[in-house]
Parts: sequence; structure tokens; C-alpha cells
Amino acid sequence: MKEELKIFFTAIMFYTRIPCPSWVDHNPVYINKSVRYFPLIGWIIGALSGAGFLLGNWLVGPIFASLLFMVTSVWLTGAFHEDGFADVCDGFGGGWTKEQILTIMKDSRVGTYAVVGLVLLILVKLSLLLEIPKNHQGLLLILILINGHTLSRMIAASVIFTLDYVREDELSKAKPVAKSYSKTNFILVFLFGLIPTILIGYLSNQWLWIFIPAPLFFVKMILARFFKMKIGGYTGDCLGATQQVVEVAYYLTIVVFWKFI
Repeated sequence: MKEELKIFFTAIMFYTRIPCPSWVDHNPVYINKSVRYFPLIGWIIGALSGAGFLLGNWLVGPIFASLLFMVTSVWLTGAFHEDGFADVCDGFGGGWTKEQILTIMKDSRVGTYAVVGLVLLILVKLSLLLEIPKNHQGLLLILILINGHTLSRMIAASVIFTLDYVREDELSKAKPVAKSYSKTNFILVFLFGLIPTILIGYLSNQWLWIFIPAPLFFVKMILARFFKMKIGGYTGDCLGATQQVVEVAYYLTIVVFWKFI
């Protein structure tokens, strides 16, 4: 139990900027196992960001609430996943070969593709977040926002189980996570990832919610196929990009789902 607690805090330390106890470090063994709690981190980020959404909506209105939701998420994660998305935009936008793409993604400088990609991502996310409160309020709204962070992290983690890690340098911060293929990690990733969806279906009495992950996995399959074709697998930046794209796809799915159901 003590070791599992250390793994959990390692996940918080690795994936967020939330302060952790002094006895938590960057032990590669624990980082490797911490991927099992990646969706659970989504519970935490989603809950805190969702609380920011409710506060912003009460104080000002839906636009400020949506912005505060995104700001809270970025602040809590240190833009960890947005940075991956930006690097993927630059790498795959500016590189022609595998070597060029990987080199560009390691460059700390931000290029045009990254800037344009992030701006468009934020605008699309904002426009979709403005639509969600029109059909949901209170606890259900919070759970829906939590679910976006949870499912997107679950699906991003699933990339680890289906593609090969392509970076050869041992200094990469994502290298320990890349070795996370284990039965325990696989089971816990999907367990923590799907609980909010099931809970929303139960509370709303809309069991069609169980089909919400389906289009998200379809998006993941497209991204995984693209990564495989271009670089032969994935990097840590690819995981961050997957999380961001799938999160947006989740909001889109919710809006479209409620429009036609």
C-alpha cells in the first residue's frame, strides 16, 4: 500500500505542478508504473478546473467560465500536454523525414505551426465549452468536464500499449513511461478512465453515454496511424498531442450528441 501511494504521488508530480511530499522523486521505476494513474490525474485536474468553471460562470458568465476552466487546467499541468501538441505541430508540420520530425520536436523554440495550432486548438475548445452548459448544470456539468480530462488521458495512455516508443536517447523524460506496458497498468488505466462515463450514464439515466468513448478511440486510431506512418511509433509529445486532440473531440462529441439525441 505504501509503495502504491508513492506511485500515485509520483504520477501527480510527473503529470502536474501540484506540490507533493518531499519523499517523492523521479524514480524511473515509479514513473513507469505511474501511467496507471494518468486517468485518475484527469479526475483531479477536471474537478479543480470544473470548480473554476462554476465559479467563473457565477461571477461573470460562460465565456469567462470557459477561459477560467482552461487557465486552471494549464496552470495545474504546467501546459504539459499543450507543449506536446505544439511540438507535434512543429515537428510534423515542418519535418519531412523521421529524423527531421524528431529533431524539430526536441527543439525548445516555438515555430509558426505550433503557434497557429495552439491558437486554433484554444478557439475550438472555447467554442465547444460555451455550448456544454446549455444542456447541463451543477454536479452533472462538473462530471462531464471531469470526464473530458479523464477519457482523454485514458486514450492517450492507450497509445503506449499499441505503438512503439521511437526515441533512442535515455535522457528523454518520457522514456520511463514508454516502458509501461504491463497487465496491471492496462487494467487500471481503463478502470479509472471509464468510471466517470458510467457514473454520468447512471446519474443522467442516459445509458447512451457508454458509447461516448467510441468516437474518441476512432480519433486515437487516426492519430496513431499517422504517428506510425511518419515516425514509426510515438514520443512523449505525441501522447500530449493525443490528449489535447481527444479532449477537444470529447467536447465536440458531447455537443453533437445532445443536439441530436
